[in-house]
Amino acid sequence: MKFSTGALALLALTQSVNGFAFVSAQRCNGAMSSSRTCLAAAATASFSTEQVGESATEEFRLAFKDESGAAISPWHDIPLKNEDGAYNMVVEIPRYTKAKMEVATKEESNPIAQDIKKGKLRDYHGPIFWNYGCFPQTWENPNDEHPELKVFGDNDPIDVVEIGGKAIDMGSVAPVKILGVIAMIDDGELDWKVLAISTDDPLADEYNDIDDVPEAVKSGVREWFRWYKTPDDKPLNGFGFDEKFLNVAETEKVIEETHEAWKALREGTTDAGKLWTGTN
Repeated sequence: MKFSTGALALLALTQSVNGFAFVSAQRCNGAMSSSRTCLAAAATASFSTEQVGESATEEFRLAFKDESGAAISPWHDIPLKNEDGAYNMVVEIPRYTKAKMEVATKEESNPIAQDIKKGKLRDYHGPIFWNYGCFPQTWENPNDEHPELKVFGDNDPIDVVEIGGKAIDMGSVAPVKILGVIAMIDDGELDWKVLAISTDDPLADEYNDIDDVPEAVKSGVREWFRWYKTPDDKPLNGFGFDEKFLNVAETEKVIEETHEAWKALREGTTDAGKLWTGTN
């Protein structure tokens, strides 16, 4: 069963009705995100991003650098959490965009690049309605089987869906408040999706746990990820735990497990395969 582009557009309309109106991309140092360099901050360390290659080409990379201009990894060198308890989300795909951008886990310094499938740049068939990215210093270990779900990790940092009211630039590190997590099963692999909201969003004070999030938002996220691959004749994605989002306490456990897996990856006590860890 396919999920048509028209159906994706209908989901977009549904999200708009539920209060997710389009907000233009944030500005950084007075320039839009298409500018070559954009300063940002994560915890107490500042960094910059630099575009290499043209957008929408195989050569495009968004590289990260520290204050001295040395290359850093958004996966390994940005802290998972800040001193105030907020988690740092590396934004890969801004809200209402379609290009499937991701931290390149197998490339040196892990820049953001557009995913390629069968020799073609990958785009979603319709826009994603939230900011999408990952938590640094996490890893879903493909060698570990989940004791209850009986599936293995997808070999990536844990994914984050930020449900706030504004688009956030690709390459930004956004402090977020975690709200819950859902266990997506994608092609037989465990692919956790953390639900979060930017700490500077007006709703951040109201949303403290998964039950505070409107059901329309939770179901919208779940169904988008259930159907989004079907235009390519892929099967529907499934979900564990009766397709329910787990609460914040359980989410913290999941994130901590992936953080410990990342530590083992960096220490070399687990097989890294082709991943670039900065220590191999």
